[in-house]
Amino acid sequence: MKSQRLDMIEEYVLEHKNASLDTLCEKFNVSKNTIRRDVDILLKRGSIMKVYGGVAALETPQTLPLLSYEERGGRPDEKKEICRRAAELVAEDDTIYIDTGTTCLNLVDFIADKHCTILTNSLLIFNKAASYPNLDIISVPGKLNRKTLSFTGPDINDYLQTYNISMAFMACTGVTMKSGLTNASAEEYITKKAIAENANSMILLADHSKFGRISLMTYSSMEKLDAIVTDQPLPEEYDSFCQEHGIRVMTID
Repeated sequence: MKSQRLDMIEEYVLEHKNASLDTLCEKFNVSKNTIRRDVDILLKRGSIMKVYGGVAALETPQTLPLLSYEERGGRPDEKKEICRRAAELVAEDDTIYIDTGTTCLNLVDFIADKHCTILTNSLLIFNKAASYPNLDIISVPGKLNRKTLSFTGPDINDYLQTYNISMAFMACTGVTMKSGLTNASAEEYITKKAIAENANSMILLADHSKFGRISLMTYSSMEKLDAIVTDQPLPEEYDSFCQEHGIRVMTID
């Protein structure tokens, strides 16, 4: 399928840092006209750029780097309250996805009294949810990334299509109206993008420091969000954007 080929091309370029058009044609057994059309689509995702004779992974000094899980542990009180507020959206018997990241971790504690199913690629969320008997847990398949403590792999998109995910609670490294929801890990990008495409609704959990910041790759446009849960009122331009696109904004009490 074309969508699968696009994902595979993107993953190949991100892994190898650059590739010529001839290499991509040979690797994916398509014509040069086809690969040019594919590249034009991938350019809009914001993860690669054109270079002479081919493409390269997009890396600029303005992007935020990938930090380890431990390095992302700031603002714990705000993140806890964001999760408390986000838990209000979860109903009995929901099937939800909880993203990896420190902002989403405490959501498990606030939905423990509800019977629901959690899909996750996070090792820490899986372990935390295991102590609550009401919560059914499904782990996304893949290899453990020790830096992010998450499971990633090439078969995630096909796997997720077998589940009806009512809500996905997502994290990001940065978010802007132009670049959307961004992150710094190529492996995490593939997972987050697959979730954004398969969930019935998507809720962003992000403290105020994430707005106006950009990381390496865009996994979803901002207008695809159904809700934002954050710790402070949004800047005026973001609030107007959310009103225009019907995005619910929830702040902590």
